[in-house]
Amino acid sequence: MLSNEKDGSRLIFASDALILRIGEACSWLNLVLVVVIIVQVVLRYVFGRGLVVLEEIQWHLYCVGIMIGLSYCLTKDSHIRLDILHDNFSKRNKEWIELFGLLFCLMPLIVITFLHGVDFFWAAVEVNERSDAPSGLCCRWAPKAVIPLSMILLFIAGMARAVKALLYLKHHK
Repeated sequence: MLSNEKDGSRLIFASDALILRIGEACSWLNLVLVVVIIVQVVLRYVFGRGLVVLEEIQWHLYCVGIMIGLSYCLTKDSHIRLDILHDNFSKRNKEWIELFGLLFCLMPLIVITFLHGVDFFWAAVEVNERSDAPSGLCCRWAPKAVIPLSMILLFIAGMARAVKALLYLKHHK
């Protein structure tokens, strides 16, 4: 293996480790989400009174979990595929399909989502967007900031996976 390939492998390992750590840390927000949902259900159906703040916190937590989970799933190779077809392909064909999908489907989607996400985030910051409900949450920009951040993480995960595919294709002709 050439020196730059070792450095590339280290970079892939470091980026995967970073994304996995962030994903695992964010996964604890699911426990918070479950508690918030249970409290909201008890308040609404036992005491006849729900809280708008709890409803909105649920959406914020869903946002973080789903958006950060995208890069985590790609790194863990647990994203959805057409497994019926995928299982019948050789490893080399799978890597070609993976590379094609990453470069021509995922990367353009990431760029478009990132650019619109930044605009979406800045628009919320500029007007100090808050909930329409009087007792709702302020700082609507915070969950909106997760959109471009998650696209950066997804880009890193996608590039690492593309390099893995290229390395496989290079060494298994």
